[in-house]
Amino acid sequence: MSTLRQDPTTRQWAVLAPVRADRPHEPVVEPRPQLPELDPSCPFCPGNEDQTPPEIFRDPTDGDWRVRVVPNLYGALSGDGSVARTGPPLFREMPGVGSHEVVIESRRHDARMDEMTQAELARVVDVWRTRYRELIDDPHIRAVVVFKNFGALAGTSLIHAHSQIVATPVFLPRLLRRVDVATRYYDENGACVYDEVIAAERAAQVRLVEEYGGFVAFEPFAANSPYETWVAPTFHQGSFGDLADEEVDDLAGILIRTLTAIRKACGDPDFNLVMYSAPTNGHTDEVFHWHIKVLPKLATPAGFELGSAMSINTVAPEDAASALRKALSSVKDMGRD
Repeated sequence: MSTLRQDPTTRQWAVLAPVRADRPHEPVVEPRPQLPELDPSCPFCPGNEDQTPPEIFRDPTDGDWRVRVVPNLYGALSGDGSVARTGPPLFREMPGVGSHEVVIESRRHDARMDEMTQAELARVVDVWRTRYRELIDDPHIRAVVVFKNFGALAGTSLIHAHSQIVATPVFLPRLLRRVDVATRYYDENGACVYDEVIAAERAAQVRLVEEYGGFVAFEPFAANSPYETWVAPTFHQGSFGDLADEEVDDLAGILIRTLTAIRKACGDPDFNLVMYSAPTNGHTDEVFHWHIKVLPKLATPAGFELGSAMSINTVAPEDAASALRKALSSVKDMGRD
């Protein structure tokens, strides 16, 4: 029998209906092509630096780069300027100022985040943090989103390993919803709802996937889609920009382990990785808790989901966590130098 579960961080309901997994359907996951270490036609490969817009940042600053940051050639937002709204209330608009950056994660064309060493991915995470801090300090910016699209079903257009960072001049509706719920929870209970969720999941263990250093990966109780996985610090921290130097390596480690488990348990699916971090208004640091969602593309939202803003999940989070733990148990020393 199906059940409805409520997400305490959004107060939205999700339908858990494992029986629908038995419907006839074509598999979503497809085999990936074998990639070369270097592709002369790829604008992100070494030697083709002149094929991207002028770089914003590189690491290291001297010699051969390991990670580059460049403006997105087809950026959704770009440039400085006025953020004044114009037009009447029903036809309000404003200039599309902001920033849309591409983080080229590796020199190798065939690099994958789950196959990187921990040191390699820590370098990428450090660049995320550096750019996040730089962008969020702009007085015209209200939110910064770090995300990664992996595979065509997730929306990627170039295969070479990369992630993206978008800075917006307006607060994000989805983030505002979460902050509002978290603020109400804090007012009523005197505690951060995310802190309480993480503590409860660590205690229950049933949806826990992995703990690594100061971070935890788990399947949320009211997961919206199969194998939706959250990665979060076990200590309270509102903004990703506050991540300390000594915590970067552990975050890289748990991301490698989480992505490896999903790849092994789910047949190497396309996925989206999205970071949620407190917006610029400072009081939210107390009530919010930054976290990352990994969303494998194993199902496609259809009419009910689009019409109701509710999701139908065909895999119980408890079963997904069990499968991911089993996948991890068979893999050793992943991501190590």
